[in-house]
Amino acid sequence: MQSQSDDPLNSQSDFLDWREGDIPVSLRFDDPYYSLDDGLAETRHVFLAGNRLPERYQDGFHIMELGFGTGLNLLAALALWRSSEMQGKLHFTTFEAFPLSGADMTRAQAGFPELHSSAAELAPFWQANARTIDLPDLAFRMVEGDARETLCKHDGLADAWFLDGFSPAKNPELWEPALLAEVAAHTKPGGTVATYSAAGAVRRALDAAGLVTTRVPGYGRKRHMTTARKAP
Repeated sequence: MQSQSDDPLNSQSDFLDWREGDIPVSLRFDDPYYSLDDGLAETRHVFLAGNRLPERYQDGFHIMELGFGTGLNLLAALALWRSSEMQGKLHFTTFEAFPLSGADMTRAQAGFPELHSSAAELAPFWQANARTIDLPDLAFRMVEGDARETLCKHDGLADAWFLDGFSPAKNPELWEPALLAEVAAHTKPGGTVATYSAAGAVRRALDAAGLVTTRVPGYGRKRHMTTARKAP
């Protein structure tokens, strides 16, 4: 998940707490980077199933994301791509204001043995603070900075969006109507959006931006979440 703030400090380790061993929690917002129950199951339910993946996967499929966090969503999407034996390349573009250190990302990802193979493959890139990764089946790019300033300058279009910022109540900047309008503008016709948030303000902003939202069952303790679709 992504934090948008004007804090000039650079070391994200200073803003992390580790609960129950290796679950990272942001001290900026007192919010975990993923579900305390099962982060991978949450990602699969919210972002993968919420965007109807893998059935929509095809060569060149482009996922865009607000809030890279620990990289869990990337690993889960890539693992699903590979287990589905897709041919071609998955494109993944993420917007992150404060990237975690490679050490923190590696520690968090170690909590998901099912993703070990992909995590081990990408770990050297995180240790090198890479912002682009080009593999035979993956084209990854991290756009560092405040998404309110960077997304409007980006020329890519997404087949699917993962909206994974911290809670709207704690991090409202990442859910502003103007930014969600940019999300809609950077979505291909027929493209989809998924988020764990069921906040009415989020749904209204997405609807106002031209998407059609639906409130669906959420993961774990969250009764509902939101999916959206852009007209073909």
